Amino acid sequence: MTIPSAEGDFTVRHVHQAPRHLVFTCLTTPEHLAEFWGPTGTHTPLRNIVVDLRPGGAFETTMVNDGSGETYTMRAVYVEVDPPRFVSWREVESGVLSEVTFVDLGDGTTEVLTTQRGLPAWMRTPEARAGWGTALDRAAAYTAAQARRNT
Repeated sequence: MTIPSAEGDFTVRHVHQAPRHLVFTCLTTPEHLAEFWGPTGTHTPLRNIVVDLRPGGAFETTMVNDGSGETYTMRAVYVEVDPPRFVSWREVESGVLSEVTFVDLGDGTTEVLTTQRGLPAWMRTPEARAGWGTALDRAAAYTAAQARRNT
């Protein structure tokens, strides 16, 4: 579900069928990120992921287009890390701030609120938003599968 926000901001709410600690771990660990990071039609090899999960630490990913082999690199620096409640990072090139809040809903599920602030116009297009949506769907499917495996 998309939540309206200020110009240049974008917020998405997703409910994951997995406990908060597992969702946080999956979204902040390279071995898990390699299984789902990026929109449909891309993959992100483990060797292309850097996670130094601390304020000032690096967060880098290089997605690969499954059809063309073209790559897309994102380099960021973690701003705040409060496991398993919150994580934020600022992209080095674009300056976009991503804030992710993990809310334990008390029934084994987790609400994930993802807000991106300061999006440039090219990242606000319907195509970019649709791609971001498929990436979030992939993350939710992966965390649900991990939760089923752990029960």
